[in-house]
Amino acid sequence: MTNYARWQLGSSLPDLRLPPVTLEMLRAYAAASGDNADVHIDPQAARDMGFPNAFAHGLLTMAWLGRLLTDQAPAPLLKSYSVRFTAPVFVGEELTCRAAVTNREADAEQMHFTLGLQVVNGEDELKLAGKATISVPL
Repeated sequence: MTNYARWQLGSSLPDLRLPPVTLEMLRAYAAASGDNADVHIDPQAARDMGFPNAFAHGLLTMAWLGRLLTDQAPAPLLKSYSVRFTAPVFVGEELTCRAAVTNREADAEQMHFTLGLQVVNGEDELKLAGKATISVPL
């Protein structure tokens, strides 16, 4: 169980480190989501379009980051979640999902935490940035 009292301004949640992105992951997500765009599942098609390799669906990367959030707080406590995609996530990249407390304030019933979010690759290149609000009953 998460100890929300430890979530102080500037504190970081535990990182979520993911295994290297594989074509199998992307093909499974494509089948589940119905997004079978060649740039996601065919490396040669991606190269023909000017990319170095096939790359992950943006919403898949967002889902991995969402897993970091729900690993730390039950989904009903997540009040908002938004992201900005900054760079493609290519096959073979290893990602780290990060969250840090950027604001905390209480009302009569809940403590509201605003989290700054990032997904970076092994070279610390930003792939996705965002924020989320988690509200915990007092």
